Amino acid sequence: MANKSILNKKSMDFLEKYLNNASPTGYEWDGQKLWMEYLKPYVDEFITDTYGSAVGIINPNSKYKVVIEGHADEISWYVNYISDDGLIYVIRNGGSDHQIAPSKVVNIHTKKGIVKGVFGWPAIHTRNKAKEVGPKPDNIFIDCGCNTKADVEALGVHVGCVITYPDEFHILNGDKFVCRALDNRMGGFMIAEVARLLKENKKNLPFGLYIVNAVQEEIGLRGAEMITQKIKPNVAIVTDVTHDTTTPMIEKKTQGDLQIGAGPVIAYAPAVQQKLRDLITDTADAKNIPFQRNALSRATGTDTDAFAYSNGGVASALISLPLRYMHTTVEMVHRDDVENVIKLIYETLLNIKDGDTFSYFE
Repeated sequence: MANKSILNKKSMDFLEKYLNNASPTGYEWDGQKLWMEYLKPYVDEFITDTYGSAVGIINPNSKYKVVIEGHADEISWYVNYISDDGLIYVIRNGGSDHQIAPSKVVNIHTKKGIVKGVFGWPAIHTRNKAKEVGPKPDNIFIDCGCNTKADVEALGVHVGCVITYPDEFHILNGDKFVCRALDNRMGGFMIAEVARLLKENKKNLPFGLYIVNAVQEEIGLRGAEMITQKIKPNVAIVTDVTHDTTTPMIEKKTQGDLQIGAGPVIAYAPAVQQKLRDLITDTADAKNIPFQRNALSRATGTDTDAFAYSNGGVASALISLPLRYMHTTVEMVHRDDVENVIKLIYETLLNIKDGDTFSYFE
């Protein structure tokens, strides 16, 4: 597999449809339905939970359970206040970046459907240069073309409506995937591709494999916390994104030296179980899959932490996809890295033995 391209037309058609669909934190279900429909031919059954995490299972009757996981949600905004003159002020739903908001088009999700709006901003000609003020969470606002609060409400917009960006998937220079919400629907896509490869290559695993697309990671790993209690896995391999640090204004001494196109990033952190991590790095070496390393202080900041410290301790590891411009509408990853993350998870699964405790004391 090391030299064979694994993303086919069906894969890419699904990826584009999946990324273009809005999946804000707390409202992931439409995206989950798309994901489950794609995954259906490759798994034996599904389970879901109250808040929308979705799990495809291979060998559901096996007692030994291995999870591969990504998270489904994207950052967004909530309507927080509507002024008398019809302007909408917002609060974050996840780590939305106020600095990129001005001049962006938005979709306001209502029971009546999508309402279009724009994050307005004073023209350069009208701003006081001596007292220039940048965008802040309390001064950005959305204009949906209304003159009064009543006009806004007549559109179906109210406090609590969720707001997303409509920016869609495209490819730059043949091998750079660009879209909002690559963090982390690329993870959901990659674990689905692992399931596809296992099916197409007729690999019979000696354990139960739980392909988990968790919700609500962006507000504190909440979906993973819930679903790991339901599954009670023995092992968890999580995939998320991490920062490419080669672009301007990033300090490598503090952020590490990572770049898109150089391979998956394997995390070193207390939550990462070392014997499982060593199995992953040994697999990469054996299969000639390029990889990078990243040291993380205290916590990984990903669903790895939720799995690792659940159920009395679950052997967990993190394989990240390097990404530029995180939490913007132009997040960027390299196709080669996407394929190599898929390959690395796939090959690692083939090296996990039924009942392996990954104990330091054996």
